[in-house]
Amino acid sequence: MLKRKQSSRVEAQPVTDFGPDESLSDNADILWINKPWVHSLLRICAIISVISVCMNTPMTFEHYPPLQYVTFTLDTLLMFLYTAEMIAKMHIRGIVKGDSSYVKDRWCVFDGFMVFCLWVSLVLQVFEIADIVDQMSPWGMLRIPRPLIMIRAFRIYFRFELPRTRITNILKRSGEQIWSVSIFLLFFLLLYGILGVQMFGTFTYHCVVNDTKPGNVTWNSLAIPDTHCSPELEEGYQCPPGFKCMDLEDLGLSRQELGYSGFNEIGTSIFTVYEAASQEGWVFLMYRAIDSFPRWRSYFYFITLIFFLAWLVKNVFIAVIIETFAEIRVQFQQMWGSRSSTTSTATTQMFHEDAAGGWQLVAVDVNKPQGRAPACLQQMMRSSVFHMFILSMVTVDVIVAASNYHKEESFRRLYDEFYLAEVAFTVLFDLEALLKIWCLGFTGYISSSLHKFELLLVIGTTLHVYPDLYHSQFTYFQVLRVVRLIKISPALEDFVYKIFGPGKKLGSLVVFTASLLIVMSAISLQMFCFVEELDRFTTFPRAFMSMFQILTQEGWVDVMDQTLNAVGHMWAPVVAIYFILYHLFATLILLSLFVAVILDNLELDEDLKKLKQLKQSEANADTKEKLPLRLRIFEKFPNRPQMVKISKLPSDFTVPKIRESFMKQFIDRQQQDTCCLLRSLPSASSSSCDHSKRSAIDDNKYIDQKLRKSVFSIRARNLLEKETAVTKILRACTRQRMLSGSFEGQPAKERSILSVQHHIRQERRSLRHGSNSQRISRGKSLETLTQDHSNTVRYRNAQREDSEIKMIQEKKEQAEMKRKVQEEELRENHPYFDKPLFIVGREHRFRNFCRVVVRARFNASKTDPVTGAVKNTKYHQLYDLLGLVTYLDWVMIIVTICSCISMMFESPFRRVMHAPTLQIAEYVFVIFMSIELNLKIMADGLFFTPTAVIRDFGGVMDIFIYLVSLIFLCWMPQNVPAESGAQLLMVLRCLRPLRIFKLVPQMRKVVRELFSGFKEIFLVSILLLTLMLVFASFGVQLFAGKLAKCNDPNIIRREDCNGIFRINVSVSKNLNLKLRPGEKKPGFWVPRVWANPRNFNFDNVGNAMLALFEVLSLKGWVEVRDVIIHRVGPMHGIYIHVFVFLGCMIGLTLFVGVVIANFNENKGTALLTVDQRRWEDLKSRLKIAQPLHLPPRPDNDGFRAKMYDITQHPFFKRTIALLVLAQSVLLSVKWDVEDPVTVPLATMSVVFTFIFVLEVTMKIIAMSPAGFWQSRRNRYDLLVTSLGVVWVVLHFALLNAYTYMMGACVIVFRFFSICGKHVTLKMLLLTVVVSMYKSFFIIVGMFLLLLCYAFAGVVLFGTVKYGENINRHANFSSAGKAITVLFRIVTGEDWNKIMHDCMVQPPFCTPDEFTYWATDCGNYAGALMYFCSFYVIIAYIMLNLLVAIIVENFSLFYSTEEDQLLSYNDLRHFQIIWNMVDDKREGVIPTFRVKFLLRLLRGRLEVDLDKDKLLFKHMCYEMERLHNGGDVTFHDVLSMLSYRSVDIRKSLQLEELLAREQLEYTIEEEVAKQTIRMWLKKCLKRIRAKQQQSCSIIHSLRESQQQELSRFLNPPSIETTQPSEDMNANSQDNNMQTETSSQQQLLSPTLSDRGGSRQDAADAGKPQRKFGQWRLPSAPKPISHSVSSVNLRFGGRTTMKSVVSKMNPMTDAASCGSEVKKWWTRQLTVESDESGDDLLDI
Repeated sequence: MLKRKQSSRVEAQPVTDFGPDESLSDNADILWINKPWVHSLLRICAIISVISVCMNTPMTFEHYPPLQYVTFTLDTLLMFLYTAEMIAKMHIRGIVKGDSSYVKDRWCVFDGFMVFCLWVSLVLQVFEIADIVDQMSPWGMLRIPRPLIMIRAFRIYFRFELPRTRITNILKRSGEQIWSVSIFLLFFLLLYGILGVQMFGTFTYHCVVNDTKPGNVTWNSLAIPDTHCSPELEEGYQCPPGFKCMDLEDLGLSRQELGYSGFNEIGTSIFTVYEAASQEGWVFLMYRAIDSFPRWRSYFYFITLIFFLAWLVKNVFIAVIIETFAEIRVQFQQMWGSRSSTTSTATTQMFHEDAAGGWQLVAVDVNKPQGRAPACLQQMMRSSVFHMFILSMVTVDVIVAASNYHKEESFRRLYDEFYLAEVAFTVLFDLEALLKIWCLGFTGYISSSLHKFELLLVIGTTLHVYPDLYHSQFTYFQVLRVVRLIKISPALEDFVYKIFGPGKKLGSLVVFTASLLIVMSAISLQMFCFVEELDRFTTFPRAFMSMFQILTQEGWVDVMDQTLNAVGHMWAPVVAIYFILYHLFATLILLSLFVAVILDNLELDEDLKKLKQLKQSEANADTKEKLPLRLRIFEKFPNRPQMVKISKLPSDFTVPKIRESFMKQFIDRQQQDTCCLLRSLPSASSSSCDHSKRSAIDDNKYIDQKLRKSVFSIRARNLLEKETAVTKILRACTRQRMLSGSFEGQPAKERSILSVQHHIRQERRSLRHGSNSQRISRGKSLETLTQDHSNTVRYRNAQREDSEIKMIQEKKEQAEMKRKVQEEELRENHPYFDKPLFIVGREHRFRNFCRVVVRARFNASKTDPVTGAVKNTKYHQLYDLLGLVTYLDWVMIIVTICSCISMMFESPFRRVMHAPTLQIAEYVFVIFMSIELNLKIMADGLFFTPTAVIRDFGGVMDIFIYLVSLIFLCWMPQNVPAESGAQLLMVLRCLRPLRIFKLVPQMRKVVRELFSGFKEIFLVSILLLTLMLVFASFGVQLFAGKLAKCNDPNIIRREDCNGIFRINVSVSKNLNLKLRPGEKKPGFWVPRVWANPRNFNFDNVGNAMLALFEVLSLKGWVEVRDVIIHRVGPMHGIYIHVFVFLGCMIGLTLFVGVVIANFNENKGTALLTVDQRRWEDLKSRLKIAQPLHLPPRPDNDGFRAKMYDITQHPFFKRTIALLVLAQSVLLSVKWDVEDPVTVPLATMSVVFTFIFVLEVTMKIIAMSPAGFWQSRRNRYDLLVTSLGVVWVVLHFALLNAYTYMMGACVIVFRFFSICGKHVTLKMLLLTVVVSMYKSFFIIVGMFLLLLCYAFAGVVLFGTVKYGENINRHANFSSAGKAITVLFRIVTGEDWNKIMHDCMVQPPFCTPDEFTYWATDCGNYAGALMYFCSFYVIIAYIMLNLLVAIIVENFSLFYSTEEDQLLSYNDLRHFQIIWNMVDDKREGVIPTFRVKFLLRLLRGRLEVDLDKDKLLFKHMCYEMERLHNGGDVTFHDVLSMLSYRSVDIRKSLQLEELLAREQLEYTIEEEVAKQTIRMWLKKCLKRIRAKQQQSCSIIHSLRESQQQELSRFLNPPSIETTQPSEDMNANSQDNNMQTETSSQQQLLSPTLSDRGGSRQDAADAGKPQRKFGQWRLPSAPKPISHSVSSVNLRFGGRTTMKSVVSKMNPMTDAASCGSEVKKWWTRQLTVESDESGDDLLDI
């Protein structure tokens, strides 16, 4: 595979040393410090130090007392060794003095700090051994920094083969991006924290028994389960009889007993919001809010919190890591290794001719040594039959291993059939390995990685069949045989290698994750090991499990809450910040790194992307040649064209039948001729005469157009030849000017990007069309010629690529033509083709009527009848929405929505079969859908027509939904038994909302995006199923039957598990009450049962696969871990941790990476190169960019100007932002009328409101009211300020709860304005908003799927009895509650427990044989398919599409100055210049102002008129050509500049590139034609002027005599000259645009000169002024020199009447030819004396 261009540039770069300087000077007197073995020893000692500190805990010493002295000995040795190293380095480097002294080196300072911590730890341990310090004292926290010594073991890898500046810039940029996104996350946390405080407040009201007294609240005082309530009767939950709603805080409970989650104040609120945003425990917070406050408030708050924070904002972290990693990947390509092929390194690839005659690369063994086996065995070993036999045996072995299950004691034997089968397979695979070693030799065998893996399996499985090791940890080797099956599918093999190879990146990340877990576990161990009543951090294994649990996010809130309750109220904030920072880094950054690595592995090399684009375009062209199979079926039938018989012909012979299509053409032509003849005849009536006259006029116009076309066709060849010749001349002129270095004499100036790209294109065209002899004749050096030759070769390769692209386009056109021809042939030869239902004729009136009805839609585009430009209407977005689908589809969308609303009211207790009001909607839907389908079938056909209704899956789904609805409406069953056909019909009826997918085109696009990546998603699913099968087989063989235990924890043996016992009930998870002396927790008596855990077991592979699937979703794995450790053994906990790590870090991130990669491929961005992606990002940014709505500064220096300067000063803006934050802080506590703190807070808010009123007033004065109103942000500020003033008035007038609520709302609205005042927040918020806009249809699709599942859930589980998680909040009794439960499942909140509650079967429920709504049982198979399919589709695919959209749009924020084609500074500069030109602030300017705008641009967008006059005229002409001279918009000019500022060869894709090059070629041709036409006219004028100057002396004398005579006859007077209108126009235009006399003579066009080509030669001498006319060098005019100078001052655009008079129109051809020749010579040589006149009209 080809290497990246970036990686090839870094090969010779020096090493950047970010690691320690371990190689000290050679002349050091202490030599041992430089030894490599010393460095290795110190790294090993660092790992030993970490192990020592992990063992140094009181609980570990209590279990293993000798470890205390072992750790003391190790620490002593390490202390002496590291101290000696530190002293040696100080001696060599010096302590303070010198540039490389010890304290000036960062790594030396780190090493010294670690030595100091080691000394402190050793002294502390001496005190602990001597019992001077208690081992459970907080002094043990001094060991917290010691685990950081692990860095010493890996810092040797901090050496990179890159310059230090590049690495520093990458790290700096990455840190800035992560910090910016963290600020963005903090903004939303603060926002929802403030909203939570003001909307909810405290959750302290609970239902307690009536006799509860203050200070006497116990577990028995609470309801079971503990229930929150509302003191208000109209809202929240009301306590049942015997209980009352009371505030537990008033009853004497402390904050620690009440729990730390809630919305009491801003700190606790932010803490709670972060917990909810992690999607862990958020639903229980929502249930508490529902019970305590109005229901709508809770739903709105928590659902929007999950959507914005959990799904949008937090996914921005993934986008940051992916973009950063993509940049780092390019730089570190050598360190990680390039992607190579899967072929072994010991093979060579050679070309080999295949059976089809083509050539392919085949791996040939050239270095592998041969074994001693006979040739026949070697041939057999390499045959495909042998490999397929081995793979089939592996398959059989996997099936046998998967068939193992738990047997009861009565069925067990000493050696069962599974053991014997395992022995047989082990012997078989051992013989296979021996055969391969015999054939290949041992050296040749182990040279392959695959053979090494097979040899490891052979050794492990051979040990496994030993009876004492059977069903032990060696079982891993047996179940790992399934990995060999990957070789069956080449696609799966390539996919696996692409994901996991090269393994350096993924392996490095796994090692980093493991090291991070070890370090953080050791730190947490030393931080909390002395805390009493906290058993999660007593030993290192427990600490590791707790930190790993936080990494997986499963139950991490429980870990944090238990720690907070144990450390107490004082240290709780510090501990909470510690856990939140670790969780933030582990879940948002670390997991995002795995996604970034997988995406990088799926990324193609840059050099292959354009080839893939070309191949993909070619493939798309080939697929369009054939008709669908449903139409090609007509080709199987004989041709039977429609024939007609001609009658009434005077002939003696029988006339055969003629094709109807031929006769139709003849009849149509005859009718036209007849009409023309009738029009020429006189008519009797005046109306018919008028009609005939109008028809004759139309006919004449038509004939005139035909004649003009025919004339054009006759002269086309001559005109094309002339244009080609002129084009060649112009290109040669440009090439000679470029190669001659015509700008060398001018001062050096940095060229703009527009100029650079223009010269690149000119050079590219000159190299393509020029000859080598012309370039050599310029006298260049050999190196320059060699470089020019390489450039020519490169451009010719690009030209060949253009030809390939054009061939692909021709293929597409030919494919479309072939398809049309095939359709026409079928339509002519088969009478039943394109006939709906084979009945309705093709052109039948009824069918045409149906077509009109079906295809009628709102025309959203309003075009100008004169210019043809699309008008921008005020409500264009509404018009676009109306024109999205046809009127018939709009009607069906409305009907479908109404039907879905009707289904929302259905429930098991209000069924459609027994509710006539619900049946109305059912009848309406079926009737309307019947009409719709009939119209569409009559218009387009059912199946065997080109545009049939059933031509794709959407049509099949429509017919299916219609038939299901029709059958249900006709049947309407009164009794529906559970798990019957009638219930299945009701479930299928719930698919009705999916009709929206078919009716809306964008929804169909979402479906295509989901199913287009089915192949990769299927491969990922196979990998995960393989992983699950491996661990399931292992789990069955190790844990089958071992997880069952008595439900009484005091009973160990099964024989004793009988009788009853008392079990305690869990009352509340939030309260932390302690049992008082003599108090028992609430409980009841239950029978003892020996059984497996309720939700999982490993008795067979099926149950094990289900348990591991739940674990793979990271839900319930903690329970599985605890059960395995408690009932099997602590060592077996490694099993579940390894599976969770592989499933979480690799499995789930594979889904994310594949969905993102497929989304990019569907969007067309997967095959884009770096330049093409930057171009797409630029276009996206330009669409978002808008003109500045900032009025210019007042001209004078008066009061308004000073106000303008103050309001626009950065210090003023920062002050306002700080004031907004200060006002928002006032909402840190809830504004309650009864709280005395509320009044001063509201008063301070009033003061802030008056300050903001002053701000708005100052801005209105500075900008004027009209200028202030132009900005949307100013309008928002004015609205919020006005609301604030209204609130102030109402607050002092009423002073009640509603005014306080209004004041809080005003502050929250004001808080949103922070985003507009901070650039980073603004761009990130823009990313989120754009992502929401682009993901609108994905969100709608997700909601429709959720709605279908909700309707089906009501039918299947609407009456299921309450269980562990099915309760009064979460159930399927109605569609609304089902939607809430499904939204909870989308976030993964205990979805597996809800599924198991819906699987309840008898005898744990009451069945019913007749109706499903009379039973409270569940559906085992239905629940399994229902919940698993929903979770996979929504959580694994749909939500990852949101991540893909955010990653795509994040480039709007991420791209920096050096990455962008147009930076933000360039866009800002253009906005400022546009603001100056667009004085009316309408967003459009006239075309003639574009010249003025382009001349004002500076910086990278500047157009240098001294060098790039031709570019300037091309840009002006492009703008005039865009709307036919009409007004241009802000985005029109910006788009033109963007195209001109990039190298279109690198940045544009194939189709866009061809279109753009064709446009630029057209512009160039038009420029040339207009320029030559104008130049020739100028030449004629100059020739006439010369002829007029060469008049006879007699004519001059006569003229002088006449002047003297007139002076004699008329008295002298002051002569005034009235300038013409054209002169006035020229003077006005020249006052706007200044010109320089030193500009080069260039040719450049404008479209405005429309009359130049039609102007007669006789009018050449008249003073004409056409906009955009050219000036040519004037001949010397000594007679009227002063007048010529005046003419030059006015721009040289007119010819004065006093100088140039009319002349004879006859011209001298010879003199004209000589003038043309001289002009071309001067253009080719670019003489330096042509600065007097200018050809450019500006």
